Amino acid sequence: MFDLAARAEPRPVYLTVQEVTKRFGRFVALDRVSLEIREGEFVSFLGPSGCGKTTLLRAIAGLDPPSEGRIVQAGRDITLLPPGERDFGIVFQSYALFPNLDVRRNIAYGLRGPAWPREKVEARVAELLAMVGLQEHARKYPAQLSGGQQQRVALARALANHPGLLLLDEPLSALDAIVRARLRTEIRALQKSLGVTTIMVTHDQEEALSVSDRIVVMNEGRIEQIGTPEEVYRRPASAFVAGFVGRSGSFAAEVEAPRRLRAGPVSIEADGAASLSPGQAARAFVRPEDVRLGPEAEGHPGAFEALVTGVEFLGPVCRVHLLAEGVRLEADVPSEQIPRLDLGRVAKLRVAIPADRVMTYPDG
Repeated sequence: MFDLAARAEPRPVYLTVQEVTKRFGRFVALDRVSLEIREGEFVSFLGPSGCGKTTLLRAIAGLDPPSEGRIVQAGRDITLLPPGERDFGIVFQSYALFPNLDVRRNIAYGLRGPAWPREKVEARVAELLAMVGLQEHARKYPAQLSGGQQQRVALARALANHPGLLLLDEPLSALDAIVRARLRTEIRALQKSLGVTTIMVTHDQEEALSVSDRIVVMNEGRIEQIGTPEEVYRRPASAFVAGFVGRSGSFAAEVEAPRRLRAGPVSIEADGAASLSPGQAARAFVRPEDVRLGPEAEGHPGAFEALVTGVEFLGPVCRVHLLAEGVRLEADVPSEQIPRLDLGRVAKLRVAIPADRVMTYPDG
């Protein structure tokens, strides 16, 4: 879903976060966080609960101003401005719709003052209703809507004032999987058509990977990595990112030689070990789709034998669980290829991992 063409030409920086720290008493929720977001980008803050991603979003919105540091939006220092004086629209996890107002009035709630005469408000609401596909529900109240419809209303309300920045705080987490997948596609398409700079907070890796131009991976109040979905997934900057983003098997190893790891009796080539010293403790991560099994493993340097401990049917792929002298791995195999491996009778398989797909980091 990401826009490769949009990445080709760098756009002007729209939002700058400089050395932002946020303390709650003695607890440091954000520790000298810095980043730049370009005009029109869709950026996701991704990380586990308590990593600081929502605190950072709230600092940008002015809901929890930083203890230290500086935030600049479109060339204006907004660090200490109250939320009402900032240029943003926000969608909360809980939707935060007014239960006593129908859809039209919820969307129009922020359209007030001399800049918004009645005719202009009505035209803008009609435009937004069409944009989010809720024309037939305009006179309904939030309790009469599904979760997905309520979220569309919240999104339309956030966009009503033509904000320069759209903030999404876990906007899809309360929805079921099918609705969540459909709505994230709609949000991304709407964002691209409007060109509004957007920040989304999420703990859902698939969500972040599928819609973002760039992902900010956070852990314990700090940024671990900022990169495109491809960079974060294929070239994690740390063991934390490798283990958190996407699925991977992980095992402890020792650097046996330049570009070679040993884990018990298993010795494999690993390009990622090139920067480590022989004898150094390492932690290796391998994606399930990168593991070669059976005939595909033959001829690979460092191929080894592993015990098949289980097979999960996941629809288009089957996940094969493997154990080789303490090294646990998972391999994703197209379901139609499973009969060729004859897993009903075979207890062991030849296994190989391409050297450039072994993600390796210092251990400890």
